[in-house]
Order: sequence, then structure tokens, then C-alpha cells
Amino acid sequence: MFKKVSTVFILGLYTVFSAQQIRPSKSSEIYRELKTLKHLPKVLYLAAHPDDENTGLLSWLINDQNVETGYLSLTRGDGGQNLLGTEQGAALGLIRTHELLEARKLDGAQQFFTRAIDFGFSKNTIDTFKQWDENSITADVVWVIRTFRPDVIICRFPPTVAAGHGQHAASAVVAEKAFKLAGDKTAFPDQLKYVNVWQPKRVLWNTFRFGSVNTTAENQLKVTVGQYDAQLGMGYGELAGLSRSLHKSQGAGTQSVAGIKTEYFSHVAGEPAKATLFDGVVKTWTSTGNADIDQSLNTIISDFNFNEPEQSLPALLALRKKVATLKDLDLKSDKLKSLDNIILSCAGFMGEVVTNQAEAVAGESHNFRLNLISRVTNPVVLEDVKWLSQSESFNRKLSKDSLITIQHDIQIPADAALTEPYWLAKPAKDAATFSVPNDTLVGLPEAESPLNVLLDLKIGSEKFQVKLPLSFKKLDPVRGDVVEALRIVPALELKFTQPLYLTKENEDLHLSLNFKVNSNKQFNNGKVNLLYNGERLSGGDLKSVNGKDVTVDYVIPKTKLAAIKSNQLQLDANFVADGVTYNKKQVLIQYPHLPSLQYFTSATVAVMKGDIQSQIKKVGYVQGAGDFIPEFLRIAGIQVDVLKDEDFYGNVDESGGNQNKLSQYDAIVLGVRANNTEKKLGRWMPFLWSYVKGGGNLVMQYNTNQDTTVEQLGMYNFSIANKRVTEENAEVKFLNPTHKLLNFPNKITADDFKGWIQERGAYFPDKWDVAYEPLFEMHDTGEEPLQGSTLYAKYGKGNFIYTPLAFFRQLPAGNVGAARLFLNFLSAQKN
Repeated sequence: MFKKVSTVFILGLYTVFSAQQIRPSKSSEIYRELKTLKHLPKVLYLAAHPDDENTGLLSWLINDQNVETGYLSLTRGDGGQNLLGTEQGAALGLIRTHELLEARKLDGAQQFFTRAIDFGFSKNTIDTFKQWDENSITADVVWVIRTFRPDVIICRFPPTVAAGHGQHAASAVVAEKAFKLAGDKTAFPDQLKYVNVWQPKRVLWNTFRFGSVNTTAENQLKVTVGQYDAQLGMGYGELAGLSRSLHKSQGAGTQSVAGIKTEYFSHVAGEPAKATLFDGVVKTWTSTGNADIDQSLNTIISDFNFNEPEQSLPALLALRKKVATLKDLDLKSDKLKSLDNIILSCAGFMGEVVTNQAEAVAGESHNFRLNLISRVTNPVVLEDVKWLSQSESFNRKLSKDSLITIQHDIQIPADAALTEPYWLAKPAKDAATFSVPNDTLVGLPEAESPLNVLLDLKIGSEKFQVKLPLSFKKLDPVRGDVVEALRIVPALELKFTQPLYLTKENEDLHLSLNFKVNSNKQFNNGKVNLLYNGERLSGGDLKSVNGKDVTVDYVIPKTKLAAIKSNQLQLDANFVADGVTYNKKQVLIQYPHLPSLQYFTSATVAVMKGDIQSQIKKVGYVQGAGDFIPEFLRIAGIQVDVLKDEDFYGNVDESGGNQNKLSQYDAIVLGVRANNTEKKLGRWMPFLWSYVKGGGNLVMQYNTNQDTTVEQLGMYNFSIANKRVTEENAEVKFLNPTHKLLNFPNKITADDFKGWIQERGAYFPDKWDVAYEPLFEMHDTGEEPLQGSTLYAKYGKGNFIYTPLAFFRQLPAGNVGAARLFLNFLSAQKN
């Protein structure tokens, strides 16, 4: 439930919910926070995806204008591509959420989201709102406006085709609509149990120059940004580049550009701005009738000592008393959060509650260390500690710069929820909307930890309550101290040992289940169930699960498989012991630039069933952006070698010649965006062409025109364009039904294009040499036919295939038709 808080310190703002320690800010950051406390306006920047935000403008607003600023991304970027690994969908959205949080730590903005799921590229708002519930998303934006209370809303995009993406345009549509409804008591009245209505002053569109598209004009409102800031040691454009470059999974690295530039703004709704973004906005405490707060802040700021920020504490504590008397409860709550952060930083306060293990099970007890330190002469007093369910009085002064460590055993509550993102805790409402267990969580990048040790502190005569989440701490030999959230996991996890199975109609299905035991609990006389649509197909009794990590083999008889008409199915597994059903598997995501990320899915697996033929045994693979295809090929019984330098240049043979290894492969596959990610590809391409000419089979998946390594990818020229078919059920016309790629070893029909997800493909070629033969024609509704989804050419004795069809999405989803077509491509030289 949303709670109003007045004089109690809450752990950080929205941007630091992931913080596992309370640590003091640097003096320069404290100084900026003081100046921001003095300025009342707020700005909400709004767009559709992570990496849509104008980080240069955010950096300027926060650090130059000292205006509290938030970025509202309608989605978490779930539908994008991943340059780091194989994560897609919800897992990618989780990665991109935390990349945004890391970016916000640099530029200082707050971060918000709606429940909208990024379902992939859409071409206009009509297409977008076929997927998104416009009213639901508008309600979420209204909620963020009412909770954050911005005076100015700035959209990144217009509601027109100039936005370049249907979801971009949709973000502008809901922004204007929410602006008009946020101050209306009759709009979404259920929200008013927790928040008050709020009416921003205006909505602006931050116009842009993107490539050849220029939406700026000299009669628009102009602002100069990018100035040098001595406290940062760089200009705001340079800071913006560092912030945006943290979107690593999207490959959104951006130059840090020094020097000033002009930002342009077009009026959308509300009161027009003539001179500045903040025309007509209440800017000062004096304007609200609180001149004494303005005067106090002026003195604190002018007297601030960067070397000894603790000198500001008496004045800050006196200011806190004044702020606590404000009649505007929303303003009081908001500013006390900021002020309490500043006071604790000036006190040099650090606190953490840590244990030595990363994971714990509900109901178990573990030893934790409460580490506290203060760096001020006039002491911070630790009055009481609440260890989840137990309270303990201390009344202990924290001596200056002396670390205090208090050991305590803490029992994790028996009903403690698993540690996972709140928007993934329940199945999505539909393909375009997350299900949120509590509506008041909407907007937050992540929920606050429910497992906290509460400290009652006293500084001067003022009392503070500090929340310290239960955390895990270790020394990493490369990264040093690593402090992360303690992860609550099930007592037992269950998962299939591979993510996908292939089986013939007339064969039994052999599969394996892995049991991971996370507790000391004994699991005796349990029963395993393998289910399809709730019907038990196989399983067995387990007298006990011996060991922490156990794998058991099972068989589903071919007779039961034959009775299932679908050729792609999902199997579910569970283990029942002592009346408790275990059916969760952990998904753990770990990258160096992010904290460890955890969520859980049901113990399920996709099964491809039916006539899936392959004529190849050995494939060479050039790694691109992370995708599932190498793993899929191995599951299909094909040897896959990821190619390295030595595979191309080879070794000197007995005759003195240089022999590479490429000729041994039935096919060589280039991973998605290999030309954008593999910088050695330019050296390798001549060898690949030679491989084809000598009788090889080269299959190249999609690439983009951004940051390319090779200008000419094919033996004959073709040019890649931003042409795509986003409707996953778009009709596919076969241009030459007798072509060998459509008939061997699998006969491809229109049925093989059923059940595709998200899209047919993207970045289709729009021009190609006459040596190429296009295989398919397809298009989105109302658009011209496209023939660039697969190009085939004979070259020498071999074959070259360029296919931007979205196999990297279809194969993990268990799409049989896509698997049959892809294996046909790989088998081209066997026909």
C-alpha cells in the first residue's frame, strides 16, 4: 500500500531502491542537492523505451538548473535486441531496467515506468494501440504525474509518423491525454485514495534532428545546454555520453561531446512558454509564503564547506523543523526525503546489514553484521534497532570515524516472498501489459525491499528512521567489495536440463529434470509430475532427494505424444512433497556492469514435435549478438564450432601451404548482427567467400547499418534498409515454390509460417544484384510488398543465403516451422 510519510527518513529516492547500503554523497553532490532543494519546479521527461531519453537535457536540468527531473519510459525495452547475451523478452527488460538505473546514478534523474510491455517495432499508433490498452497506460502516466508532481512534461517524440516508431508516437499521445486528466478528480478516482490530483503547467515536445529528419525550427523555444561544470569536471554533454553509454545491451554507446548546443521545444498543451521552460511556474519557497526557508537555504548554501560538510548540520536540523511544519503535506513529505538524505550525508553516515551468503530460504535463520559509522564530532546516536521481528535498545553514540559492528541472528519470515521484480511476480495480463500485484507499485523501477532492519537515529534533537535492507557482501578479487540484495529462493527448485526438446512422431521423448535443494529440509516420499495442459504424461515417485543438485531422467511414451495434435507444445513439471508443490526455477542474470538480477519462472520446457529433418552434421558459427541458434543446433544433434581467428588462417601443412578449417563444415552461419559486433569480420570475409566458391554453404542472418565492419557482405552487392514486417501473422507468398530451399529436406508450406512471435523480420534488403533470387514476398497491412526477407545466390560451387527473418526469436519459442525452414537453409549444399 502507498503510505504517506512526514518526518521519517525513507531509504533514498526512486533511483536508489536498488542500493544495499546507505552511504554519504560526495561534497559536490551534497551541494547540488542543496541547490535542488531550493528550487521547487520539477520536470518529467517522457518517451517509450530505455535509451529514448535525451540525457544531455536531463543532465543540464539536474546539474545546471538544479531542477528535480524524472524520466518516464513507458516500457522496459523488452522487445529490443541484446548485444550482451541470449536474454530476450522479460529478461532483457530486466537488464535494461537496471541499465537505466545505472545511467540515472550518473546524471541524477529519477526513473519511472508503466506496465506496458515492449512488443517490438510498430509502425504507427493504430498498430500500437491494437496491442496496448491506451486507457490503462494513460492511467499509469496519470499516476506517475500525481505522485511525482512535475510542473513541466517534456515529450521526446511527436504523435505523428515523424516519431519513427508507433510506440514513440503513442508515448506522445498518452502524455497529452494524461496531462489533461491528472488534475481531474473524476479521472481514475481510485488513485485518489493514495495521492492528490496534480495539474502540470505545460507539455512540450523536445524537437530533434535525427539523421535526415529535422523537426526543429527557429521560432521554437530554445535552450542552451552542454555547459562546462567545474564540480563535474566536464560539460553536461560529456556527462550525457557517459550516462547513455550504460545502455550496453542495446549497443547505445554515445560520444561524450564537449561544448554547448541548442535544444528546441514545441508547445503541445497547457500554458505556452515564451521565454523559459518554467514560465509561470512557482520557483521559490518565498512564492509559497515560506520566505524563511529560502533565507535558511541561502545561508546554508553560501556557507557550505566542501571539506567539512558537517558544519552545515546545525542549520540543516533547524531547517528540518521548519519544513516539518508545512501545511502542504505532499510538499512536506517530498522535501523531507531530500533534506534527510542531505543531513545523513553531511553526518558522513554509512550503514549496511550484511551476511556471507547470497541466497536464503524463508523460515531459516542466518547471522548478519550491522556495520555503522559516522564522521562527525557531535555524535549520531543509535537509539534502537528493529531486527525484522525483534527490537533492541542501544542509546549508543557513534564515535567519529569509528566503525561499529553488531552481530545478530535474523530469521527470515516464513512467509517472505521470493526475490524477484514486482512486474514479473505474476503472469503478464496479456502480451502487452504486465500484471502488477499492487497498483501503487506502478511507476517504480523496482519495489523497495520488504526485508529491512530499522534504525532509530538521533542527530541533534531530530529523530530519523533509517531502513537497511538485508544484504549479501563478498570480496571479489577483481571488483573488490560487492554488496547486493540478499536473494530469497525456494527451498527446492526444479528445471529441465535443456531449454528445448526435439522429438519425432514415432519416438519416445527422453528428458531430464534437475532438482536444486537450497535448504537443509529433507524431501521424502515426493512425487514428480510431467504435465501437458494439466494432464499427467509421465513422472514418478522419489523416496528422497539426495544431495543439493540431483538430475533424474524421465520418458514420455510416444503413444501419449502421438495423441497430442499440436506440433509445438509446452510441458510443465512439479514436485510434490509433504503437501507442498515445488515448480519454480531461478533465472539469474549476471553482468559486470549490473547487480545480480533474479526472477523465477515455472518449470516448463518447449517441445518441437513432428517432421523436422536435417541433412547436416557440422556447422561453423560466427558469433554475433547473443542468440539461441547455436544451442538449438546442438539440441538438434549438430556439432557447432564457434569460429575463431585460427579457424580462418589455419596452420602451415607439410607442403608449406596454409590450410584453414572451413571446408569441413556442412554450413557456416553468421549470428545476428555479426557485422555490427565482430570486428574481425573484415579479415574473415575473403575466407568465407572462398569457402562458398569451393562448395560451401554460408547463411547470414540480419545486420543493421549502424557501426558496421564490412561494407559488402555478399559476393554480390545488396543494400540493407530499415524495411521490416512487424505483423507476425503477415501472409507469406512463395515466389518460387519449387526452389530447393523450400523443398529439402523439409517441404515448406504456409503452415510453417503459423505461430510466429513478435515479427516476421527486420532490416530487409531493398536493393540487390540480379544474381540473387528472393524467396518470399510479405508485407504489413496497407504497405507495399517486400521481397527482401531471404535472398539466395549460387556462387561458384556453393550457396549464399542472406535472411533477416527473425529466427533468433522463433527458435527459442519452439516454433517448428521456423526450425524446418532454417534447417533447409543449412542443408542447401546437401541437395
